[in-house]
Amino acid sequence: MESRFRQESDSLVFGKLSREGHLTLARGGHLKVAYDGGLTVTCDGRHLVQYDPDTRTAQRVELAQAVRDFPLLGILLDPARLDRLYRIDVFGGETVKLTPREAGLPDLKATGRKGLLHALEWTDPTGARQKLELLDPKTPARLPPGTFSPKLPAGTRWSTPNG
Repeated sequence: MESRFRQESDSLVFGKLSREGHLTLARGGHLKVAYDGGLTVTCDGRHLVQYDPDTRTAQRVELAQAVRDFPLLGILLDPARLDRLYRIDVFGGETVKLTPREAGLPDLKATGRKGLLHALEWTDPTGARQKLELLDPKTPARLPPGTFSPKLPAGTRWSTPNG
């Protein structure tokens, strides 16, 4: 699946923030998120690499660790996890409420359109309301080779998470 997206966050500390970009997902834990402005997150099924062009730094994290830290990432990469992690209740129309089966996961509201995910809404651990809206989701006929390989310019500095 691929789509343009809008990500909104509304918190007491930072106020309302909105970012847009392009999201590409494929089976096997493959993901590419390219925010307008340059920040990219790429996952090849084993490692997640985040690159920030403003600081010219990259960070690599094992996919298993990233999914432990961000359970919603695991659901995007492997929708089969949804049944294990959430109870699904029809909310109305193409909207469902997802109630967590485990402590520490947020309640989710998911909205579909024409059989494809359109929006996810939740409140994060800081109390900020989050919304991820897919603006034009579609299933591409074929993705170019290298779609899920990070492309980092020469001189990129590698940093380690949490230090």
